[in-house]
Amino acid sequence: MFVKIHEAYRKTVAVCDAELLGKRFEEGKKQLDVSKEFYGSEKKNEKEVLEILKDAALDDSTFNLVGKKAVAAGIKSGLISEDGVMEIKGIPYALSLL
Repeated sequence: MFVKIHEAYRKTVAVCDAELLGKRFEEGKKQLDVSKEFYGSEKKNEKEVLEILKDAALDDSTFNLVGKKAVAAGIKSGLISEDGVMEIKGIPYALSLL
């Protein structure tokens, strides 16, 4: 998975599955643009991603998760529920604001 933390008023943690980086998915009026600029170039394993998510949750962060592995990490860390998962072209994604 790739991870990038954006620093602003509050942190935004962007996580995507490695195979989705650089791709764009469209379905009707919905669009997912999994850009390297937003999701970064820092590759992490599941354990590292879970640690980043849990630490960022303590900082009142927002989360943008794209792909099966990234969304599963969000569910496993307790940041999102399965009810909060959406899909575009079969690609799961979730947004969370704590």
